[in-house]
Amino acid sequence: MKLGRLIGIGVGPGPAGLIPVAALAALREADIVYLPRATSSEVSVARQCLAGLELDESRFREIEFEMNPDRGALSRHYGALAEQLAAELKTGSNVAYLTIGDSMTYSTYGYLLAALREMLPELQTQTFPGVTSFAATASALSWPLGEGKERILILPCPDNMEALRVDIESHDLIVLMKIGKRLPDVLALLNQMGIAQLCAFARRIGLPGEVLCADVSQLSTDASGYLATMLIRKTARERRHS
Repeated sequence: MKLGRLIGIGVGPGPAGLIPVAALAALREADIVYLPRATSSEVSVARQCLAGLELDESRFREIEFEMNPDRGALSRHYGALAEQLAAELKTGSNVAYLTIGDSMTYSTYGYLLAALREMLPELQTQTFPGVTSFAATASALSWPLGEGKERILILPCPDNMEALRVDIESHDLIVLMKIGKRLPDVLALLNQMGIAQLCAFARRIGLPGEVLCADVSQLSTDASGYLATMLIRKTARERRHS
């Protein structure tokens, strides 16, 4: 039987409906749909992002994904998951794998795709671009993400705040992802640098527990957690006149 096709689809960072039309059409046609769920969560956020789309949920397969920083553990986990998907693909089934945000931006999909290509070199794949968390944050807060020739750095939050200070000082804008428990330290740094009022933060956009803050000098340190993004501006926006 002909090998099935792997389809990578980003379903938006929270609000239902943030999925491209072409991706939704491919999702409706897929034989099997894998929805990742964090091991620390009881609910798949990807499933929540599909609310109201009237999809056939009998095709859904919910699987846990690791957030382990250990590369060896990640490799083993996604190797085992790839074997599971490979078995489905070998039956001729077209398999969709959903991610939060964009499938190619800090996504678990990349690990899975690499493992599957090693197992099935002839595998045909199609990956649809999705809405990133920082694009959704910028839109939700009407916060322009780059104007003119401003330089933007997309960065997973470092443990060392002095390293973050250097990054802020050498770029106009910082998109800070994977913040987690480091939020109090990040806020302390931004207040120390005197730029907290220029920075924005969002968590769980469009989902229960949503936090939207256009001035992080007013943000509680309790707002940290999964699905959080911060937009850092080093200097105030220039006034631009038509």
